[in-house]
Order: sequence, then structure tokens, then C-alpha cells
Amino acid sequence: MNKHSLIKGTIILTIAGILTRIIGFFYRIYLSNAMGAELLGIYQLIFPVYSLCFTIYASGLQTSISRIVAAEASKGHTENVRRILKIGILLSVVSATALSVLIYTNSNFIAVHLLNEIRSESSLKILAIVFPFCGITACINGYYYGLRKTMIPASTQLIEQIVRVLFIYLVVGVLGRGDIKATLDLAVYGLVIGEIASNLYNIASIIVTKKTDLTNTPSNSGPNTIESHRSLCKELLRLTIPLTGNRLALSLLHSFEAILIPLMLRRYGFTNAESLSSFGVLNGMAMPFIMFPSAITNALAVLLLPTISEAQALGNHRLIGKTTTLAIKYTLIIGVFSTGIFVFFGMPLGTIVYDNETAGEYLRLMALLCPFLYLTTTLGSIINGLGKATVTFYNSVIGTTLRIVIIVLLVPNIGVYGYLVGLLLSQLTITLLDGRAILKETNFNLDTANSLAKPFIIVFFCGLLILKLYEYFSEHTSLNQLVILLSSCIILCAIFLGFMLMFKAISREDFSH
Repeated sequence: MNKHSLIKGTIILTIAGILTRIIGFFYRIYLSNAMGAELLGIYQLIFPVYSLCFTIYASGLQTSISRIVAAEASKGHTENVRRILKIGILLSVVSATALSVLIYTNSNFIAVHLLNEIRSESSLKILAIVFPFCGITACINGYYYGLRKTMIPASTQLIEQIVRVLFIYLVVGVLGRGDIKATLDLAVYGLVIGEIASNLYNIASIIVTKKTDLTNTPSNSGPNTIESHRSLCKELLRLTIPLTGNRLALSLLHSFEAILIPLMLRRYGFTNAESLSSFGVLNGMAMPFIMFPSAITNALAVLLLPTISEAQALGNHRLIGKTTTLAIKYTLIIGVFSTGIFVFFGMPLGTIVYDNETAGEYLRLMALLCPFLYLTTTLGSIINGLGKATVTFYNSVIGTTLRIVIIVLLVPNIGVYGYLVGLLLSQLTITLLDGRAILKETNFNLDTANSLAKPFIIVFFCGLLILKLYEYFSEHTSLNQLVILLSSCIILCAIFLGFMLMFKAISREDFSH
């Protein structure tokens, strides 16, 4: 294994993730202005359906393809690598097409009886078109992740987002003509067009690069044992079925949670419009900000799974421990820093970017989630890489069930704050359970001084200083408020990194094997 492959791949995916999120922010701002918070809430309601279907036709398959490709490539079994991709695509397209027909023909029932919002019916019909395209893209991305060749999946992210945003900017203004209903449907059309464009790019890429994709796989690690399509299909299904079943159960819980939030807010006393508006602000405005730094941790998690799987296949326990230690350390550093950013600048970020004080308030309150949200992704990927997907499933079910119980008990009494309490406690629970599971399986060293103590002290004191400077320049200069705000965040980031390097909390030794 190239000693820099994990770092290089993470950097490529991180850059793509950050660019995608930056483009996405402008897109969210445009949508929030075009739709308003209530329509944005309805737009968010269709995503549990999308997520549920994606789990069935793609999520488990992508992970399984990544694992098998990594293991077969490490042994030099190049023919098996190609065959597993073809089998995965076939399985995904068949199941995705069946789900497209199911959702399209039952869109009215889903909108009225499950989402409790008839205005989502047409959006569901449009969304159903894209399932087969998403399935093919997911399988191809899983193939490249398994080979740790991240440039094409990274480019796919960018193409999907760019095409989606360009479509909305170019078409909504002409066809929408201020009609909110048209804007909602066209936003979903934008999602579909973006996914189809990225899918066509993926297919073209696999055709162009098929002769060079496997050139770096080892050729002297044993005979190139070619398995039959049937045996490879059985192996793929053996991994995919329990993984998909686990994720499907979780997706059902998350979908139920998403539908439950507006309902509980109405019991708190909100009108239907107010509950949808709060849901839209929370998930359509505040959460994208909270998840922005996860571009780094998500990229790391995607590559951790095949790296850990390969190391386990080769019996390299030292690499597993070192990789786990490195991933946890830097995930915690990013989480602590992100908490500081949103605690100090969450209110102005929400207010200035979205012109919505509620978004700023939610953003500041959700800041404490950052370390646990990001760490859960990293730990889950490590556990899955070790072949213990059932462990992450049980831990996630426990955490999600706890959150649903808290939503039912607290939201009708204290509103949105009850949901935020549920988020924090459930993520903390999942993190602790996942951490305990990894301690049983790997030998890693949690560097609390460099991972927690130093980052917290630095971001706290530097954050206070930069906040005062931000407030001064906001009041005493005529500069654009957004420019001052973003400059303050960038300066805080630069100072934080400088101090971390000075105190050797970030070490070059981490990146050598």
C-alpha cells in the first residue's frame, strides 16, 4: 500500500467536498429566498424518502463493492475486481427501477398519509426518475473507493452540484416566474438533472480508464484466482444484505424522525406553516453549516473502510491501530475547532448569510454536536472496515431510538430545543458505544492532550479575541458585513493551525508509516 494513499485520497475528496459545500451554500441561500422557510421545509420532507430508497438500491452495495474491490485488488485478482462492479451495477439498477415505479405510482399515498403534506406529491414523482442513475453512480464510486482512486468520485460530486445549481439559476427565473409551486418542483428537477449528469460522467470515466484502473494492483501476490459470476454475486449479497438491512432499519427510523418533528412542533403550539418553517430552517439552513467541516471527516471515512479492510486481509494489525489513532485524533481536532467557530460566529453566520436570526440561534446551539457528529462517521467507518457492521447498526439504533423518545417527550413541551437536546444526547451515546467497540478490536492511543485539551484552549481564547475584533470592525467600518465575518473565520482558522503546529499538536510523524 502506498504510504500516502490515505492522505492523498482524503485531500482530494476534501477539496471536492469543500467546493461542493461552498456551491451548495449559494444554492441554499437562493432556495431559501425563492421558496421561503415553509417551502424549504416541504423540500426537506422528500429527502427521507430519497434516503430510504437509496439505502435499498445503493448504500449497502457501494460499501460492499468497496470492501471486496480493496481485498481482491490487494491480492492481484484484477478480473474479479471488474466482475464485481458489473454484478453490483446490475443488482442496483434492477432494485432502483422497481423502487422508481413503486414511488411514482404511490406518490399520493406517501404524500398524504406518510409525509402529511399533499404539496410534496409532484416532487416525489419527479424524484423517482433518478433512482437507477444514482444506483450506477454509487456502484462506480464504490469501485474507485476500493482502489483508493478518488479523483473521479470527487469530480462526480462537483459535476452533480454544479449542474444542479446552474439548472436552477438558468431555468427557475424563466419558468418559475415567481410561482412558488414551480420553484419547488424545479428545485427537484435540478436535483434529478444534476444526478443524471454526474452519472453520465461516471460511465464515461469507467469506459475511458478501464485499462489503467488496475495497473497499480500487485502482480506477484499469488495466482490471479478468477471466481465465477455466481460465487462473486453470492459474496456481494452476503455482505450487502445484512448491511442494507441494518441501514434500512436506521433509514426508517430517521425517516420517522423527520416526519415526527413537524408533528411534535404542532403539538407544541405551532401552526402547520410555523412547524414546516422551523423544520426548514433547522435542516435546510443550520444543519448544512454544521456539516460543512465534515467534508474532511467524510472524505477520511470513505477511505478508512477499504484501508482498514485491506490491512485486516493482510493481517497488518499495526497499520490498523496507527490508522485508527490518526483518524480519531484529527476528527476530534476538526470537531473542537468547528464547535468554537459556531459558538462564536454562529449567530452572525445565520443572520447575515440567510437573513434569518432563528438560523443563527439554531446554529450556535448546535455547535456542541460537531465533535460527536464527525467522530461517529469516522468510528463507524473503522468498525465497518473491520467487518463489524452489525455493531454500528445496533449502536445507531440505540442512539436514534433515544432521540425519537426525547423528541416525543420534550418537543411538545419546549419546542425545537427538545429536538436539539435529543440530537446531542443521541450522538454522544452513539460515539461512546462506537468508541467502546473499537477499543475491543484495535490497539490505538487516544492523545487527549493534542486531540482535545490543546485545541479547546486555543480555539477558546483565540475565538474570544477574533470575536471582539469582528464586533469592532462591524461597528466602526463600512466594509461588507459578510466579508468581515468570513475574514474573521479564516483568520481564526489560520491562527488555530499556527498554534497547533507551534505546540506540535499536529505532527509530521502522524503522516509517516
